Amino acid sequence: MDGGGSSDMTLAFELDALKQLAHPDEVFNDARQWSEYVGVVSEKPTYVVTNFTRKHRIRQDFFSGPRGREESLTNVKSQFETDRHVFVGTDEDDADLAESVDWEFLPIEDAAAAAEWDMGEPESPDQDAAESRDDWP
Repeated sequence: MDGGGSSDMTLAFELDALKQLAHPDEVFNDARQWSEYVGVVSEKPTYVVTNFTRKHRIRQDFFSGPRGREESLTNVKSQFETDRHVFVGTDEDDADLAESVDWEFLPIEDAAAAAEWDMGEPESPDQDAAESRDDWP
């Protein structure tokens, strides 16, 4: 995905948006090609985000932790100083949140179309590929 702007970007996915992608691990790997930092933000408890990211072998640069989404996005923006901060979400509430914390908003459907990511129920990564990775605990 190339939005035509700077690649000096922090990209945050709402967990619900990430769950609409068939291959969330590949999405993160792809996003790292044109983003400085990539992470997940959610109102869900930390263990829900952690379980999803571990299951799909996603290495994130940041996550919500015990904070709400607004506080998380505010903290991420202050810690990760990039030219752009883009929040990929699912609905008008996500768009309103992005605007309130001065992030760009991108609907997951638009992001997927631009980056050629497959939408659909997340598939578990190939077990053989997961076992051969040396960068995963």
